[in-house]
Amino acid sequence: MTRQRWGRYLRQQGTDLWQRLKTHPPREWVRHLQARSAELWRYVRADYSEDWVHRFRNQRVKVVGYLKTNTPDDWRGHLKVQSVAFRQHLATHPSWLPGAAAAAVSLILWQIGVWQPLERVGYNTLFKVRRLLPHEGWSSEIVLIAIDDESLKEYGSFPWSRDRYTQLLQALKASPPAVVGFNILFAEPTPEDAALAQAISDNGSVVLAVGWDVSTEPVPLVPEFDQVAETGHIYNPVEPDGITRQVPLYLRGTSAAGTSATFSAFGLVVVRTYNEGSDRPIPLIQPLPKAEEQNAWVNWPGSREDLRPSTYSFIDVVEGRVSPELLAGKIVLVGPTATGLSSLQTPFDQNPPASSLQLHAAVIDNLLQQRFLQRLPWFAEGLLIVGVGVGSSLILASLGFKRRTAMTLLVPISWVAIATLLFTSQNLWIPIAAPVGCFLLAGAGIQVRDQLEKQQIMSLFVRHVSPQTAALIWRNRASIFQHGQLEAQELMATVLFMDIRNFTTISENMSPREVLNWLNLYLGTMTNCILKYDGVVDKYIGDAIMAVFGIPLPHTLVTEIQQDAVNAVTAAIAMQEQLTRLNQRLQQSGLPTIQHGIGIHTGMVVAGSVGSPQRLNYSVIGDTVNIAARLERLNKELKSTKPHTLLVSSTTFDYVHHHFAGSPVQTLQLRGRQEPTIVYEITSQL
Repeated sequence: MTRQRWGRYLRQQGTDLWQRLKTHPPREWVRHLQARSAELWRYVRADYSEDWVHRFRNQRVKVVGYLKTNTPDDWRGHLKVQSVAFRQHLATHPSWLPGAAAAAVSLILWQIGVWQPLERVGYNTLFKVRRLLPHEGWSSEIVLIAIDDESLKEYGSFPWSRDRYTQLLQALKASPPAVVGFNILFAEPTPEDAALAQAISDNGSVVLAVGWDVSTEPVPLVPEFDQVAETGHIYNPVEPDGITRQVPLYLRGTSAAGTSATFSAFGLVVVRTYNEGSDRPIPLIQPLPKAEEQNAWVNWPGSREDLRPSTYSFIDVVEGRVSPELLAGKIVLVGPTATGLSSLQTPFDQNPPASSLQLHAAVIDNLLQQRFLQRLPWFAEGLLIVGVGVGSSLILASLGFKRRTAMTLLVPISWVAIATLLFTSQNLWIPIAAPVGCFLLAGAGIQVRDQLEKQQIMSLFVRHVSPQTAALIWRNRASIFQHGQLEAQELMATVLFMDIRNFTTISENMSPREVLNWLNLYLGTMTNCILKYDGVVDKYIGDAIMAVFGIPLPHTLVTEIQQDAVNAVTAAIAMQEQLTRLNQRLQQSGLPTIQHGIGIHTGMVVAGSVGSPQRLNYSVIGDTVNIAARLERLNKELKSTKPHTLLVSSTTFDYVHHHFAGSPVQTLQLRGRQEPTIVYEITSQL
């Protein structure tokens, strides 16, 4: 299927699922699940109980028998094989899989609340960043009348006699506000209640606060006040870091009559009362049916200092020192702000804290301006985390280390910038910690995957190739590495065989340790020459070396194949030069000198991983290898006035004759070829 057809198919499936969910109410889904679970339980408890016991006993016998018949060494071998297989799987899995794993981990951490402390820090930071940018502050409709330190100094300690509030309402008659909200609990009766109730009734637009006790039930008001004023709860849930981020606009509880009722938040009731006298009422959030608690995310317009121009001392208002025009038609909130009377932390005010009066002002502001914070639905946040994990994995997997490091620094900064933009312009709070954490986990997974992949690739070539070839292999790993091993491929390469003359006779006159040290010194010197000219040491066969030029990446251009042949011959000449110097050292040390023969042929080979899943070796096979080995042995058979130590086939000589001089020494009839092959001896470099 094409991408477009997949898209149409998925959209259709999503539409069908959504229609089924809408046409079947949750009650039916619950009944269906209950029926299925009851059916399953009946199946388990039915007449099959003896069968279940039988099966369990048989399985237990099998497990015990397996444990007894396998020794600890068997277990260690099994675990070792599984470990190798697991590392191969990690090194060869698709590039999106680390991101998917990071997304799964992030979703788990998200569900268990690990990201929440960081998200709270992000919430606070977004407010502080927004404060530095041009934005709309507190609504001009809100005025605070504060029971501050100055008022307490004049009227005495809090709580006050309720005639103080009667005096306030009388003072406000000169400049009647649209609404007066008292963030003060009037739960206990006092002798001054009748006068205050009359003042509230005369005002006609007073909202009183209802407390919420530890049993999550409302604390009833004095009945006289309940009859003349609107009421709203002031339940304030505080998060673990002490900051209020959500406010319950609606709570379900038990009314004074003992029936279940829905209680509106204090700020919501204030705005509802404000709407009654307004020509342009504010649309309000309606309660959800049967919801125990309906919360809204508080969008703090600013700090306590930002609200100070609209805050007046209680005593100044009562004494008439505040101009009536400043209060007329406003939403007036009355409550304690003095030190020690009310403490509430906001993203701006933590030390010292603000007051609960500021929380109600923020709720009212959000209702007036229609700017409560919005969050993505939980499933959208989950999809976002999955998308970030998989997408970042696909992107990072295709980048080099430097670009990947730059992306690791750039993406979190860009995400914070996007979150700030949405927060400031759309009042949308998107998660920061979870996506950024998922991105970093995906990056770490890609890095671990690359390291495992690099280790696995390099384990096939360690000490076999030059650093330049190793780097080339790593850059082209995607094209040569398949399913935990190098993919078999047919390519044109030049094979070099080299063998020591009379090795058996020489080794008989030396101790085993001397033979090994002597041989390793020789093999190390020859290997350096091979690696220097981009050859690959295929294997050591006793005292012989098999090297290949032109692997593991296939060379298709004639110039590339020619260069491989030139490199092989150049490496062979370098071996002869190094052997001369090595023999001088061996002679000075009293050790036998070495003579060797070299055969080189260019042709098609099959290159890939050879062996069992437990042990693999990268090698080349084919008739080209056999021909090169035969040319090496031919050095022993040819007799002439000078030793023939570097023989090449006519195929190889055709590629290198512009760089090296040679002379034909013999004509061979090779198996599988109709035309005879001329063997050349390389005599000098042009």
